[in-house]
Amino acid sequence: MWVRGLIGVVLCAVGTVWVLQGTKVITGSSMSGEGRWGVIGAIVLAVGLGFLAWAVQYWRRGSTNSG
Repeated sequence: MWVRGLIGVVLCAVGTVWVLQGTKVITGSSMSGEGRWGVIGAIVLAVGLGFLAWAVQYWRRGSTNSG
């Protein structure tokens, strides 16, 4: 299901940005340097990777269903 892959990519992107902001790699926002955003970002990134793994598993089974 392509939706799983799309959700995974979006969550990974958002999680990565939050981790970088929380660890002061990306500056210029109120989230910069706030450690909790690094932790939240890591969790969101892990969930995104889970969605991507779920999508890859689905695609490897050779399913032709879309949606």
